Amino acid sequence: MLKNKTLLITGGTGSFGNAVLHRFLHTDHFKEIRIFSRDEKKQDDMRNQLKNDKLKFYIGDVRDYSSIEKAMHGVDYVFHAAALKQVPSCEFFPIEATKTNVFGTQNTIDAAVANGVQKIICLSTDKAAYPINAMGISKALMEKVAIAAARNIRENKTTVCLTRYGNVMASRGSVIPLFLNQIKTGKTITITDPKMTRFLMSLDEAVELVLFAFEHGNQGDLFVNKAPAGTINDLALALKDLCQADNEVKIIGTRHGEKLYETLCTREEMAKAEDMGEFYRIPADNRDLNYAQYFSEGEKDISVIEDYHSHNTEQLGVEGMKKLLVKLPLIRKEVFGEDVAQMPG
Repeated sequence: MLKNKTLLITGGTGSFGNAVLHRFLHTDHFKEIRIFSRDEKKQDDMRNQLKNDKLKFYIGDVRDYSSIEKAMHGVDYVFHAAALKQVPSCEFFPIEATKTNVFGTQNTIDAAVANGVQKIICLSTDKAAYPINAMGISKALMEKVAIAAARNIRENKTTVCLTRYGNVMASRGSVIPLFLNQIKTGKTITITDPKMTRFLMSLDEAVELVLFAFEHGNQGDLFVNKAPAGTINDLALALKDLCQADNEVKIIGTRHGEKLYETLCTREEMAKAEDMGEFYRIPADNRDLNYAQYFSEGEKDISVIEDYHSHNTEQLGVEGMKKLLVKLPLIRKEVFGEDVAQMPG
């Protein structure tokens, strides 16, 4: 199915793009993988380290339709990972988050449709469910943009699907590298709220979710993986145990725009979710502008259905977290000194 096909990854120099390359670069899947991003330095690092003829690099920005449209010529499949996703920076620059996450997604979908791409998978975040910060709001609107586009694409044309997942462990800008650095430098480990919970998944699991959507997705589908969770306090204790460290832990309070727990599926979504084993499929809401369908015809089940969030999923505890952490390349390298190949990202 994937042989002799061309894949484009927007934001391809980031953590997700690197994980996809680890999966496909040395297989017979895809004759060409295009990396589209605005980061010249990371593209150069990736080009020089990997030295693979299958890789093609495109400098551009999803905010600029002409640059993403040119990169889309001859593409069969798209993984749309380009995003602004740091909560604090999006809080201070919400218009910038909107330009990339919302308008950039519309540009990418429009370019895919214009070039006859078979399928595009748009990557979202748990912060898009009941969003309270600018990053989550922009990602929630990104989902609406993708579903609206899917609703209006003619049959047998480009299929637009979405994936939504929680925190990716040890990805750039996440809390695990921060805690590791604080431990290694003898600093105090700073925790916002010890009872705060987060979903826990690896980059490989994020790729598996996207590939599942790639294989099973229908027009407008949203896919969510079932993931365990744990408290920030247990995560800090697990890292301390693995590092055999005795750093002090300090509670600094919740940051602006931060949730106590993250929701992967709202109750409205759970009311129509299809359980597919390790994943939920949430079909698109394809109602039209007949407002009676929104305001006169309610759904009785919604009031008794629970959201799927990081407080009510499987809780790992310290020992469970340690079992997950030791599988991460960052932990194997930084804690156990293993020679783990790292891609630039």
